Amino acid sequence: MSRQRLILLILLILLVATLIWSYLSYPRLKTVSPMKYPPGSHLKAEKKRQPLVKAASSAEGRSLRLDLLNKEQASFKGYRRDIFKPVFIDELKVMKQMASVAKPALPPAPAPKTAPVLPVPTAATGTAPRELARFTFLGFLKKNNQKTIFLAKDKDIILVKKGETFAGRYQAASITDQALTILVTDTGEEIVIPLIENRPLSMASK
Repeated sequence: MSRQRLILLILLILLVATLIWSYLSYPRLKTVSPMKYPPGSHLKAEKKRQPLVKAASSAEGRSLRLDLLNKEQASFKGYRRDIFKPVFIDELKVMKQMASVAKPALPPAPAPKTAPVLPVPTAATGTAPRELARFTFLGFLKKNNQKTIFLAKDKDIILVKKGETFAGRYQAASITDQALTILVTDTGEEIVIPLIENRPLSMASK
């Protein structure tokens, strides 16, 4: 029983504390101090009239002096010039004369050099050994006194007879049992190549 009373006492204290806190935190209306000049007072109107009286009194002390307009103004007898004349005409003439004197005479322009005409390069003969080395001589066939040679390039087999052209620029000028004479069509060079079976074409200049 004592434990239940203790719990009841604690709950009662919490209830009282809650009531006190709610009372203190409840919002209340705040009062405003009374107006210095209540509505209907004539003091404000009287204060506004005072500056008007001062302005009227200050205006009475001022007067327009018309006698100053009757005075004759002395005319200016200073330097006269034509206002339509250019202002810096003399200075421009002097500057142009100085510039013409200061400029040195330019030397005559050198004659343009004509570039020498270079001959148009033809197909380099150095490419022929490399191109012909890609062909391998396999053998030849003789029929009716006419020889046909068999050349292999990569996976292709090319048949060449006398007077025929292969690789676009090489013409078989003569075919014998020992050698193949080739005429390079674009340069006119004549090349003699020994025919050795299963060997690349290696040329020898005639």
